[in-house]
Amino acid sequence: MRTALFKIAMILALGIFFTEPVVLHAQNLNGSRSMDAGDDGSLGSNPFFGQGSEGEPEVPDSLKKKERVRKPLESYFFSDTVRSQHNFAWSVNSYINGIEMRQIDTALVGYHIQYPYLREGVGDAYLGNYGAASLPLNYTARPQNRDFSFVNAYRIYFTTPQNARFFNVKKPYTHLMYMSSGQKRYLEDDFAATHAQNINPSTGFNVDYKSRGARGVYSWQRTREKNLSLGFSHTGKKYSIHAGYIYNMASVRENGGLVDDRDVTDSILNYEIASNIPMRLSDARNKIKNNSYFLVQSFGIPLRRVTDNDFSISDFPAVFIGHSFEYNRWYKKYTDTYQGSTYTDMEGTSRNYYENWYINPTQTNDSIFESTLSNKVFVQIQPWNRNGWIGQINGGVGVDVHHYYQFAMNQYLSGNRKGENKVSYYAYGSVSGSIKRYFDWGADVKVHPFGYRMGDLDFGAEAAASVFIKDKPLTLSGRFDYSLRSPGYWTERYFSNHYVWNNSFDKENETRIELSLKAPIIGMEIGAQQSILTKKIYFDGNAMPAQESGTVSISGLYVREDVSIGGLHLNHRVLLQWSTNQRVVPVPLASAFLSYYYEFNVVKNVLRMQVGVDGRYNTEYYAPGYNPATAQFYNQREKKLGNYVMLDAFVSAKWKRMRILLKAQHWNEDLFGRRNYFSVLHYPLNPFAFKLGFSWSFYD
Repeated sequence: MRTALFKIAMILALGIFFTEPVVLHAQNLNGSRSMDAGDDGSLGSNPFFGQGSEGEPEVPDSLKKKERVRKPLESYFFSDTVRSQHNFAWSVNSYINGIEMRQIDTALVGYHIQYPYLREGVGDAYLGNYGAASLPLNYTARPQNRDFSFVNAYRIYFTTPQNARFFNVKKPYTHLMYMSSGQKRYLEDDFAATHAQNINPSTGFNVDYKSRGARGVYSWQRTREKNLSLGFSHTGKKYSIHAGYIYNMASVRENGGLVDDRDVTDSILNYEIASNIPMRLSDARNKIKNNSYFLVQSFGIPLRRVTDNDFSISDFPAVFIGHSFEYNRWYKKYTDTYQGSTYTDMEGTSRNYYENWYINPTQTNDSIFESTLSNKVFVQIQPWNRNGWIGQINGGVGVDVHHYYQFAMNQYLSGNRKGENKVSYYAYGSVSGSIKRYFDWGADVKVHPFGYRMGDLDFGAEAAASVFIKDKPLTLSGRFDYSLRSPGYWTERYFSNHYVWNNSFDKENETRIELSLKAPIIGMEIGAQQSILTKKIYFDGNAMPAQESGTVSISGLYVREDVSIGGLHLNHRVLLQWSTNQRVVPVPLASAFLSYYYEFNVVKNVLRMQVGVDGRYNTEYYAPGYNPATAQFYNQREKKLGNYVMLDAFVSAKWKRMRILLKAQHWNEDLFGRRNYFSVLHYPLNPFAFKLGFSWSFYD
């Protein structure tokens, strides 16, 4: 009996043993996986089941060549909406572990606006020529850079580590743009080329190149700016790195403006050829060069276990440790001759543009140099998730090593031409968060406890609340800023052939409050701004740095309204400003940029077109003067300028991936019988010009 039971048990055991693989194989055919199955759902290397479903011998997993898995973009920097785009761009923050999204310019909207200072706000006062110096009409948009402040007038054309773009593209992306106008003798041209390519979804590189300028309508007016930006980025699941090199160059012929403004404004004295009008300088030049190297990297440490199935660590508590490095090298050279700076005024008297010739009485060869080596170490804490009510807590310390060099007589006589070194130390921190999509807030602070610029302080706080109407936000936001800053190096000490100063200025103090209400559903934005300045440093009527002992208040009200009625678009930007001291901070009472156009399909999904008119205007005020030797705008009190409407007519089209532009710039030059088109003292805006341009994107 026992023998029979034992035989039955053995038969059942063997049956279960041999039938289990068959059951498991059947389960795999139904989509489920066995405990012994490999990663691809096969049975693996079961020695009792040596053939696959096709009757081929089964190869053990250890001998198989596994297919490489292409990972998706797992970076915590980008939301799902951004990640789903075929191409997108951003710039990196060198202080914290953060980025700011940038636009890839492929849309038809705004394509007709060539000058960079007209793309936002109400525009700039500028010297009339493309690529020449400019100053924003809006006080709050004016550059506040203390480092190498002599190039503030050209910053709008330069690429910096703060605005350099990095790209993520699904396919290699190339973009070409060219625009030109005028006869060959007066040619104004603009060329840009961009190429971006990803090695894998998280790693890519890009090249940005721009060349723009003009030969000039008036005598000795040529300008040329060139920018090259090389970028490499890796935005991985935990580790990210952004590295880049930037080269900027500006070469400008400085003509000093008209000898007599009536040569343009008076129709009787009007010259047939603009290049024959007498100018104040005939051989002065400014040349500016900049080289920048930068690197920002960070490593994330999740505070909970992360698996391969987790797409990113943006939703996890984490700590990020980072480091940034930046080296900036600036150089400026100004040259002229006494003979080329001499002109005959309207009374027939021979005059020289410059009152003083300190170093050489016959020619000028002024050069200045500045470099900054910056290193920062920072920590970012993500308590819950990156978009939580306390999303990010940042802190860091940094050191900047400054080197300044200029020609000085005592250094020349002593043979000591090593320049001057200064070191500044600082600490900074910030905190930010959001409550879903309804409320965002943040605060930041930066202090210099010792070293150069000791006692400097920057503090800011902001908040934004949103409600949604038909899924469109209505956002009320506000920001508060307070700064206490040391004067820039070059405003305190400078020695050149035409200008010498040695100042001991107090720290500047500014309190700024900004409020805005944005309603995209009706295309409206309203903003108010208030700045209170104490001990403001400025360039006075003699083009020399000065400091106001009292307080100056600047108030502003900004309105942007974009109205769409079918294909008709009526876009308005209007700014009202009041300054309590126009001698220190001159601003126009009203400034406006208007763009009216009609957009329609010529061939649906193939060719789309815009036909329209742009207009620029500001009220009369003591517009700035410009000094070529220092490349600085100064507060002249000689003449009020403004109250002139400048109009451009355009036709732009987008044919598949190509954009085309035809533009009649300043077509109303003689239309209203008034030619007082000056935005800077003695510098007329260029007269009528016809422009042709194209822009083409390639996805290979």
